[in-house]
Amino acid sequence: MTAGDEQDGVVVGEMTVTGMSLEALDAVAWERLETADPDYPVEDVPRMLRRLALAGAGATEEDSTPLFECLTAWNGETSSAAAAALPFVVALAADPAMGSRVTLVELLVAMNGSDAADEDWAGARSLLADADPVVRQSAIPLAGGIARLLERWRVETAAAVRLPVLLALGEAAAAPETDEGAVEAVRAVLAQVLAGEDPVLWVAAVYASAGLDRELAVRHLDRLVEVFADLAVRPRFEETWYQTESGLSCNREHVLWWISRRLEHDLEANLSFVVRLTEAAGRSRDTLLRRAALDLAWHLFTRRRAAAPVVLPLAGALLDDPDGAVRLRAANLLAALGPVSAPYADRLAELLDDDGADEYLGGTVGEIARWALTRIGDPRALPGLIRQLRAQEEESRSYCLDDPRRPDTKDVLIPLRAHADVLLPALREAIREGGARGGAPHAFLAVLEAWGEDALPALPELLPLLAVTGASVSVLGVLRAMGPAAASAEPAVRAWEVLDSPGGLPWVAMTAACIGEDREAALRLVGDAVMTSEAPGYWPIGALAGFGLGAAPYADRVRFILENSTQGRRLTAATTLWSITGRTQPTVQVLEEFVLPIADGDDSFGSFRDALQGLIRIGEISPAIRDALLAVRESQHRLSQLDGYEAILQDEELRQLTEQALACAQVTPGATC
Repeated sequence: MTAGDEQDGVVVGEMTVTGMSLEALDAVAWERLETADPDYPVEDVPRMLRRLALAGAGATEEDSTPLFECLTAWNGETSSAAAAALPFVVALAADPAMGSRVTLVELLVAMNGSDAADEDWAGARSLLADADPVVRQSAIPLAGGIARLLERWRVETAAAVRLPVLLALGEAAAAPETDEGAVEAVRAVLAQVLAGEDPVLWVAAVYASAGLDRELAVRHLDRLVEVFADLAVRPRFEETWYQTESGLSCNREHVLWWISRRLEHDLEANLSFVVRLTEAAGRSRDTLLRRAALDLAWHLFTRRRAAAPVVLPLAGALLDDPDGAVRLRAANLLAALGPVSAPYADRLAELLDDDGADEYLGGTVGEIARWALTRIGDPRALPGLIRQLRAQEEESRSYCLDDPRRPDTKDVLIPLRAHADVLLPALREAIREGGARGGAPHAFLAVLEAWGEDALPALPELLPLLAVTGASVSVLGVLRAMGPAAASAEPAVRAWEVLDSPGGLPWVAMTAACIGEDREAALRLVGDAVMTSEAPGYWPIGALAGFGLGAAPYADRVRFILENSTQGRRLTAATTLWSITGRTQPTVQVLEEFVLPIADGDDSFGSFRDALQGLIRIGEISPAIRDALLAVRESQHRLSQLDGYEAILQDEELRQLTEQALACAQVTPGATC
């Protein structure tokens, strides 16, 4: 090819390899440019572009991927190196002889091609008319506006390109700055598709219309269920549904998820959708659809408490499903529902040996059924529980936090403190055997710490762990939680402290003092930790509260910390100051700072919990706090920033504390709730 020749709309120099001019590449003053990330030197850009050009048809996705680091930026800005590289990337992406064209198109999109309207991007936008439908599909975000998307829609014949173009039209029309004329043009297209016969394209039109009419999906629930339940239609979703924002093809189950998201504003409609899908799946024996419907039910319940009355019978009815993965999902829902699942306790007990599972979810039906029984409070869960949890702790696990999964050991056992006498023998054996192997499951130690004095029978198993690296700090925490009841461990703690690292000596001494009889010594140690550190940790500040009025000499220091700290340390200092002085102010006023924002949608739920616990101890709430807590009580959303079952547990805890704090409004100021 000679100078001035043009290939795919891109002018190239004299020597070209796979559509790109190497002379033009070398002529760029790359040394004067910068990449998006200073960790990636600019000289890598021409080197990688040259490598791609020379590889030609043999170029792979791995050859193109490093360019993403050099040419894309998280803040959306275009670096000077990216601007210079643009025509070369376009030339490579436009060349039919290239072997990694789709990846290069994705690179152009990541280089802010979806927002670029200037002529530098004209070559990139021409990829919308490429001969390869996969390239056209990937290039849809490069359209840069409704006009080009409409042009593509009118001439496109490939179903796998038409559908994502339709989705892009809906997204563009819903943008606030879109011209009303363009919006009306998109409405006309969507109306035409909604009146058509193609079921998958019709679902896409429902999804694409949500930004313009969010009630449309609600009005079409009947046909949505009909389409999703049609086994003959199912393969067509994966063949044609391409989600441009994720760059992935979606199967029917993925699309169900997206449609459910379009119903999030209407919980009743969303739950009706789930129930009707489940019923239709039962009639057609569509196992995959039943699994997907239960996944939607799980998603709804982990976010909205009001879903419980619908989800409960739905899950209960599917405990007898022939598919193990369906039974697993049903058991997870009943476990998450907690005590209201009691009507299904007998059936859950029958499933304790059920090894049904799902390759993508953690746990078996039997394991989750046992957890459900613990949540109900059924003692049939207790035999074998520790053995099951021991096996779980020894497995390596990977999972999505949002999905149904086996609960963490601490989340199962800590609420069972009332059954400590039944569980401790097996738990002690687990700790003893773990110690013999040079360690112990930290989850079990966390449980003992939460059980406090009720865990005292495990003291003989704990003391040997003081010499186990990595376990000693946890053991000290358990001993402090046991308090003076663990006084017999004081000699062992003091004898062992010399083996500890110098940085841990104060903690060892404090633990020995806290479990011993010398309360004055303990107070001095804790007080010194608060006085001598410029920014003392939460534990010493909070520990002072346990000494009550006896810690009065440190009141000024605690007040200083309160007035000169933020967030957690300020909150801890506030409750400690009340414990030392007995005065509700300024403590209650400070705690307001951590309560009132929650009523306005803030998600600092950890601080909210600590503030509630402080208010309950104090026995007094202000009118502002009372109004905020009443608003929190009425919220149907989970009081949690966590995912999956943990969101439910945190929500339950915070709502219980909220009720306790509200009860304080009727208590004489200064009394204990």
